[in-house]
Amino acid sequence: MTEARTPGHGPLGGVRVVELAGIGPGPFAAMLLADLGADVVRVDRPGGPGLGIDPALDVTNRNKRSVIVDLKAPDGPARVLDLVERADVLIEGYRPEVAERLGVGPGDCHARNPRLVYGRMTGWGQQGPLADRAGHDIAYIALTGTLGMIGDPAGPPAVPANLLGDYAGGSLYLVVGVLAALHHARATGTGQVVDAAIVDGTAHLSAMIHGMLAAGAWQDRRGANLLDGGCPYYGTYETADGRHMAVGALEPRFYAEFLRLLGIDGQNEAHTDVTRWPELRERVAARFRTRTRDEWTARFDGSDACVAPVLSLREAPHHPHLAARGTFTDHAGITQPAPAPRFSATPAAIRTGPARPGADTDDVARDWDVPRLLSSSPKSPKPPKPSKPSKPSNPQ
Repeated sequence: MTEARTPGHGPLGGVRVVELAGIGPGPFAAMLLADLGADVVRVDRPGGPGLGIDPALDVTNRNKRSVIVDLKAPDGPARVLDLVERADVLIEGYRPEVAERLGVGPGDCHARNPRLVYGRMTGWGQQGPLADRAGHDIAYIALTGTLGMIGDPAGPPAVPANLLGDYAGGSLYLVVGVLAALHHARATGTGQVVDAAIVDGTAHLSAMIHGMLAAGAWQDRRGANLLDGGCPYYGTYETADGRHMAVGALEPRFYAEFLRLLGIDGQNEAHTDVTRWPELRERVAARFRTRTRDEWTARFDGSDACVAPVLSLREAPHHPHLAARGTFTDHAGITQPAPAPRFSATPAAIRTGPARPGADTDDVARDWDVPRLLSSSPKSPKPPKPSKPSKPSNPQ
């Protein structure tokens, strides 16, 4: 690990990361590393960010610092390679071969720093017939079979925002790969390339389902299985006020408690008799429509029936349990998820708000001992006026 001159907070204190600016899963992965204490320097492009929102509100750039480098300028690659020489990790989200053409590909970087972990975040991966094609989260999860699992069988598949592909199948797998490769680099002195493709990660997330499919315990269609809404005691129901409750009463004793509190008799055997599921679903739905969401929340409060209200993004931070745990926090006027997971000896924290493009050039040049950053450094662009956020997604 390169010796850091900047203080570290969290379990990754002292780890240095160079992030080549992008949108979607790459920035989120770098945010997670930054939340855990890594010193993340985001190399922004001249002209501002890729998303149409004020950089001051882009939470995925919290706990980072930013410099601006034009990689297409004659000295652009050299300035990035000066950072790479002092880094432990680099993250980029270009299409295959783009970083190589810009002069900051794995070969260029490892020539300067053989210990570097080079993390590549794409949708399709570095090889394969679609590797050079553009795409977004929805297309990646569509091909893996996971999108087709989600939603009412009477309608089209439901789109799970970009959480399943970009962030679960993409960012989190990149972070796992980077940390594993960093462990290897520390043990051997040799870095490597981590090819994190959203199609690979999203497919990997469905490992248990594929096992159930092979065992005949899962039908290859929506709304017909234990965990996809096909089961009447694992799903969501509308309440009298048009809101919803979520039910997950899988185990027999939880199921019995659920029926008791819901006020339904004579359905104990329906737990294992799938032929009775349609009747059970109708009765459960009818009962939930008799009270409001808050009334049902109070009814199930303190029980093991595994029932919870479906909250909105603005409601969630105020739930008593999440508030008690500090699952959400306010920083610089922005309500946002707190760093996760939690550590007993090296707690993570939100140290700074979103990095403004180019605002940290002087500090990074000093702390990382990269004076070339100060030569011909582009000025930081003025933040754009706040506008409706576009969906963050990986453009690979």
